[in-house]
Amino acid sequence: MNKPLTKRQYLILGSLLFGLFFGAGNLIFPIHLGQLSAGNWGPATIGFLLTAILLPLLSILAISLTRSNSAYDLAAPAGKKFALFFLILIHLTLGILVASPRTATTTFAIGIQPFLPQRYDHLGLLIFSALFFGIAYLMAYNQNKIADYVGKFLNPILLALLAFIFFMAFVIKGDLRHINLFPTSTGAGSNLINGFLQGYNTMDALAGLGFGVTIIAALKLFGLTDSRQRSRAVAKVGAISMSLEALIYIFLIALGASSLSYLHLSAEGGTAFTQIMTHYTGLAGTAILGAVTFLACITSCIGMMAALSQDWGERFPKLGYHFFLTISCLGAFIIANFGLTQIILYSTPLLSFIYPFAMALIFLGVLHPLIGQNPLIYKTTVAFTLIPAILDAIHNLPPFFANLTFFKTIDAWAGNTIPLFNVGLDFFPFVLVGLGGSWALTALLKRRTPAAD
Repeated sequence: MNKPLTKRQYLILGSLLFGLFFGAGNLIFPIHLGQLSAGNWGPATIGFLLTAILLPLLSILAISLTRSNSAYDLAAPAGKKFALFFLILIHLTLGILVASPRTATTTFAIGIQPFLPQRYDHLGLLIFSALFFGIAYLMAYNQNKIADYVGKFLNPILLALLAFIFFMAFVIKGDLRHINLFPTSTGAGSNLINGFLQGYNTMDALAGLGFGVTIIAALKLFGLTDSRQRSRAVAKVGAISMSLEALIYIFLIALGASSLSYLHLSAEGGTAFTQIMTHYTGLAGTAILGAVTFLACITSCIGMMAALSQDWGERFPKLGYHFFLTISCLGAFIIANFGLTQIILYSTPLLSFIYPFAMALIFLGVLHPLIGQNPLIYKTTVAFTLIPAILDAIHNLPPFFANLTFFKTIDAWAGNTIPLFNVGLDFFPFVLVGLGGSWALTALLKRRTPAAD
């Protein structure tokens, strides 16, 4: 029986999706951007919101408009083999090789490592990551409880702690007085572009495609079985989540900008946030930051592992949800113990390869009312997107491979030839050419068909 959602259920699902999206990177990137932009934090915020909010929202809308149950359904018009390849690759990236391990290592680096003697770093990470992924496994084990654990319990605590931080900074301390509300006369344009690129680097658009299956499963659990109503509900949940995230981003960027009145520019956002919390609440601030980081990371980890297990479990039902949940936890635990630096070093080429495909599918999904799920348009666009995907992966290879003559030559040629290559946005022209060309060809074929008859 199909049951419409109540306002309370929409809020729970919005809170769930926010919790899945909002990891440690979403916490420290805006802080660092605020420090970098200083008096031009306003334009930087606009640029950041365009890519950190708009792109993830478009990914959710793509799932909604195409009435897809997962990334596989969204990619299916490009071919079943490509859809399966994309489904496996996106969850392998998020749930095992990159994002999930990074949630544990980032939490350890910010909340635990500063208190350990350096000689215990490896042992400390081993013990902490075992506990971290054990908690994630237990909370993701029952699919029906994920919305409760994340949406009702963990995320509200995270939001309460963030509200406390903002209250201390802008109300008790009054640090909002120390920042310009309007951009300075120079540098506004460059800061807008920097904000745009920083938001793009959160990779949340990729996560949005992965989390679609978890939101769909939660909607079914709440009794919403009609696919049309479910697609509308996905869009509403996405709007609630992204609106909340946008508000928090604005406050975090403002917090970073205002911190320059009592701090020097930090090398990265994690250090800056630690110094900010120490400034406001002393040693207690370190504990609060550790709690915020843990909550942000554990909710994202639960979401990524659950999404992987739900999607792969549906594609390979003989193995099922719990088998893949176990594999993802063990795999992420092993990868995490290579350390944050190594994860970032070797994951960047993989992320650079998959992201252009994700962007192409998002654009195709958003254009669904105009182009439908035309196989020619999908296959042509994906084929064109393969070029920037390979070039971006080569550009971000680890130093050992990047310094090989073959790859250096390709990278230098692309940097001098391909538009937007040096800022990592080179997929835009390729996607537009593939999409526009195949769309025009489809229209031409439609015109000629009646005449041939």
